[in-house]
Amino acid sequence: MSRVTCDLTVSLDGFVAGPHQSPEEPLGKRGESLHRWQFEEREANAAEIAGILEAGAYIMGRNMFAGPGADVWSEDWRGWWGEEPPYHAPVFVLTHHSHEPLEMEGGTTFHFVTDGIESALAQAREAAGDRNVAIAGGAHTARQYLSAGLMDELRLHISPVILGGGERLLEDMGELKLEPIDVRGTGLVTHVRYRVGH
Repeated sequence: MSRVTCDLTVSLDGFVAGPHQSPEEPLGKRGESLHRWQFEEREANAAEIAGILEAGAYIMGRNMFAGPGADVWSEDWRGWWGEEPPYHAPVFVLTHHSHEPLEMEGGTTFHFVTDGIESALAQAREAAGDRNVAIAGGAHTARQYLSAGLMDELRLHISPVILGGGERLLEDMGELKLEPIDVRGTGLVTHVRYRVGH
């Protein structure tokens, strides 16, 4: 059976987005600085970037698709990524509002799931076949899958940035068994892969 993975970039103080998230700054104040490693050190981090994009299907929360506070988005909203999102695979968006599938260029189709995380995972597994399913984010969605014991591997990309506030990844998680299985770093990031205990 395919594995469920999750790649997230976090600050040294544990935030995946900075304070004051808004449609203009969906990652909050200075949140974009977390991801410098993907652009300024792309070659040095090529294996990790490839790992993020290797999944056969993805799951994300509605905020990741539509932005902070967007309970309902306009019919012409097509996500943050332009007409060719980077996923090139089916993406299942957790939401409370039904929406027809949204087919984009490059093989990405957004499917909108209104009946919970387990339904989204079942649909993503079917779409992925023998490839992995990736929890794309954001923090709230990742916490739901971690809390439910539905994630196999958490890959944190730790940026040497202090955000001081925002959306914390492991807020109120209680006991969580994480076993480090690989650590590697470059100038702008430390990559840590954890096996998630169930």
